[in-house]
Formats: sequence, C-alpha cells, structure tokens
Amino acid sequence: MNIVNGRPLVSLIIPTKNSGRTIEACLKCIRGQSYKNIEIIIVDNNSTDDTKKIALKYTKLVFNRGPERSVQRNFGAKMSKGKYFLFIDSDMELSKTVITDCIRLVESYKVSKVHKVLGGIVIPEESFGEGFWAKCKALERSFYIGVDWIEAARFFPKKIFWEFKGYDESQTGTEDFDLPQKIKLKYGVNAIGRINQIIRHNEGKLSLIYTVKKKFYYANTAKEYAKTNSEYFKKQANPLNRYLLFFSNPTKLFKNPILGLGMLSMKTSEFIAGGFRYLLKK
Repeated sequence: MNIVNGRPLVSLIIPTKNSGRTIEACLKCIRGQSYKNIEIIIVDNNSTDDTKKIALKYTKLVFNRGPERSVQRNFGAKMSKGKYFLFIDSDMELSKTVITDCIRLVESYKVSKVHKVLGGIVIPEESFGEGFWAKCKALERSFYIGVDWIEAARFFPKKIFWEFKGYDESQTGTEDFDLPQKIKLKYGVNAIGRINQIIRHNEGKLSLIYTVKKKFYYANTAKEYAKTNSEYFKKQANPLNRYLLFFSNPTKLFKNPILGLGMLSMKTSEFIAGGFRYLLKK
C-alpha cells in the first residue's frame, strides 16, 4: 500500500475532458497539500486542448479512457496503488489540509455496533466563478453544506470502493450519489463521515443555458439511479424539498434580492430541463 513514515498512500483520481482552463490550478493545489504521500492519476477523455500537456507536468500517470466520468474514475482506481481514493473533478481546488483531515478521520475511526465502518467521507463544496450566474450557483451551493441528502462522499477506502464495484458506469452525474447510498444501505448512515475543510468548485463564466443543458444531460441516466435509490431520488428530485431548503434561511436567500431571485429562476429552469429529459427517457 506504499506507506511512507506511517502514512498510507492516497490516490487522487481526476477525470478530464478539455480541462485546460482549470486543470493547472487543480493540480497546483494538490501539490500544495499538507499530506504528501499521494499519487495523482489523470484519466482523460480524448481532449483536444492542452489538458494532457499540463497534466504531464505534475504526474506521469496520465491515461486516456472514455466515454464518461464514471468509467474514467473506475479505470483510474484500477491503475492506482493507494489504500484510499479521493475523486475530484478537474475544476476543483482543495483546501490545504483536505487529505490530512480525511486520513486523520479514517485512520482514527473506532468500530462499534453503531459505527461499523467508515466507508466514505464528504468534503463540503463551495462554488466560485465569473459573472451573475456563477454567483447564483455559489449561493445555491451554500445552502447544501451539511445537508446529507445533497452532499456526496468522494473519499473512500479502496477496500470499500471495490466491495461495491466502484461507480455505476451506467450513470452520469447521479453516480456521485449512488455509491455512497449503497454504502449507507449496507452499513448504516453513520458509515459516511465528514470533514470541515472545503473543496472550491471553479464554475468559470457560467451561463444559464449551460446549467440547463448540463441538467438535461445528467437526467439522461436518472432512471437507472431511481431504480436502486427510489426514496432518495424522490427526495432529491422533488423541487419542493429544494425550495423549502432555500426558504428555510430567507435572510441568506434575499440578502441580495436580485441574486436570490436569479438563483431561484436558475434552479427552476434546471428542474424543468431535468424533469423533461427524465420523462422523455424510455
């Protein structure tokens, strides 16, 4: 497992596709982590920009595999040597002690009748970017911190990850929720832990049409997710639950009224697009 000074190896697995805009910032913050016993695995999906060229400055472990993120992630896990896996996207930036905090939590975990295993760790996510819609997305994500039916684990012990056969390759987008749900179903809700350090998600110059198209695309495999996570899916897909969450803190929602209304209109548009695609899917 490549233990160095008593510290187990952590494999960071990053799927990419034309990620030249963000990949260097992502890799720089990984190299700046307080925890040093890591390997970086890039699994690219036929990028036509300089993604691979940039990636090779930081790691030799650069592969090509498609067609989608879940396949890329599983392939990266197969190529890894770590005791633990951390899956991030190429537009994410880690706080300095994210890996240290994950290792501290998992390595000090005490097994009991209630806490049978620590099967995954949630790392809170904040968004940033340029323009009005990026600010709307940042506001939206700020409501999700600490909400267990929206946040998803992305740090896993290798043994647990493969016990559940990794990410479901029939899903795109929803695989983030599917794997932690399987772990909780078998080992209980306490099987997923959480740290306080954050991941910053670089949304770039976000547009409303982009977010709507993305939600439409991700809804393409939502029925596969719903088959095995029906109750969880109903809670996540019900717009009312999301609006209740937003309006539970009206001070935050309407601190900037224009931003709050923009966020609500963006989320409504996403729900319409996702719902329409879900209904079209046979």
